[in-house]
Amino acid sequence: MSAPDGGGPSRGRRAMRLLRVGLLTLAAVALVIWTVFPFFWILLTSLKQPLDVIAAPPKLVFEPTLDNYAGIFIGRQRGSYASARPDFPLFFLNSILISGGAVLLSFLAGIPASFALARYRFRFKEQLAFLFMSFRFAPFIAFLIPLYILFQRTGLYNTYHGLILAYQIITLPFTIWMLRSFFMEIPTEVEEAAKIDGCSWWGVMTRVILPLSLPGIAVTLILGFMFSWNAFNYPLMLAGRQTFPVTVGAIQFISYEQVLWGQMAAASLVAVLPQLILSLFVQKYIVRGLTMGAIR
Repeated sequence: MSAPDGGGPSRGRRAMRLLRVGLLTLAAVALVIWTVFPFFWILLTSLKQPLDVIAAPPKLVFEPTLDNYAGIFIGRQRGSYASARPDFPLFFLNSILISGGAVLLSFLAGIPASFALARYRFRFKEQLAFLFMSFRFAPFIAFLIPLYILFQRTGLYNTYHGLILAYQIITLPFTIWMLRSFFMEIPTEVEEAAKIDGCSWWGVMTRVILPLSLPGIAVTLILGFMFSWNAFNYPLMLAGRQTFPVTVGAIQFISYEQVLWGQMAAASLVAVLPQLILSLFVQKYIVRGLTMGAIR
């Protein structure tokens, strides 16, 4: 008679552990593919000739070209393949001006508002904070039609400052909510010590509160800029061709005759660059902001 197998339970546990590791690895690989593949396919499309773009089955081996990038910036034509009007540089500049202006205005108004909500006690404080957040979560259509009528009557339609004001519905509630959580993380003893040393309210804000809140400010700036940059519905209804951002300007690549898939892909990749570059520059602050618990 053979001796009973004493390693059965341990082998079973090892098998279950290997199975869990394998499933987690498979899930991670699937997630990476799901996330990265669209960008990879857009990159391939931006480097293809028109006939390669619409080839069936799709071509993975082809002669790359930069004509699509030349088309979106200078309107270059290649053979019978007509490029769209080279308005993309204007749309790109519009996005920088509008998104940057919207974030700047939201910070100018949001820093004192969020600090007041974090530090001072007054009636209906929590209700007011909830009211600010309700603007962020409300459906855009609730504001779009009233804003359209208001902009038409006040001359704000198709203007940069009008769009910057409209974008406050996107950026200001988010800025107040984020910065409030960061200000609440700073001990009040730090402010009291600064006041004992002779700092005024302005000195406490500029020398103590804001430097300690740099990680939160960086996170809020990046996310607010991304929300503004990716806005579509508000500029679609409140902007004209001269003030279109890149999100709406991409419509120019679609016409009755054809869809310029290559140039649309090139424009999409170029439009991502400002967000990517800004994220890389403030990466250390983003990491610190996440560890401080600003995003919950």
